Amino acid sequence: MPYEWKDAAPDDSGAACVQLSLWPYRSLPRRGFVWFIALTAAFLTLPLLAVVGTTILWGLLPFAVLAVLGVWKALQHSYRSGETREDLVMDRQTLSLVRHDAGRAPRHWTTNIYWVRVALRSGPVEDYLTLTDGQRELELGAFLTPQERRDLCSDLQRRLAGLR
Repeated sequence: MPYEWKDAAPDDSGAACVQLSLWPYRSLPRRGFVWFIALTAAFLTLPLLAVVGTTILWGLLPFAVLAVLGVWKALQHSYRSGETREDLVMDRQTLSLVRHDAGRAPRHWTTNIYWVRVALRSGPVEDYLTLTDGQRELELGAFLTPQERRDLCSDLQRRLAGLR
């Protein structure tokens, strides 16, 4: 799953701390990216072999190069959008959420853990997962699948109850 729980060691005051990191799932790792671009370029040059030595090659070559560059740019954009990360830190007193988006300053939210409620409801996406303290409502894990949001909701409720 594209999230990970970490139980931090108690600090000097003996307070336990729980950390949650969430990130979007990426089905194509960087190594796969290299192979995909290489295979795309190879398969696009196969039809060009038939016209090597003719002027038609120079008419088709720019379109093949544009196709490979277009795929490259699209995948690079996908990787940049995949740099989104959410970090949640909970102890017996506070809950802190930090969202990191590519090209934006990190957004912080801190509240008293006693007032935090986890809700799974209908919204812009199926099984919309939110955290609220009564004053503000935040979306958590928008990039997760509905099943992952349901699993995360039950995990989060269980861990919140254990810290209270």
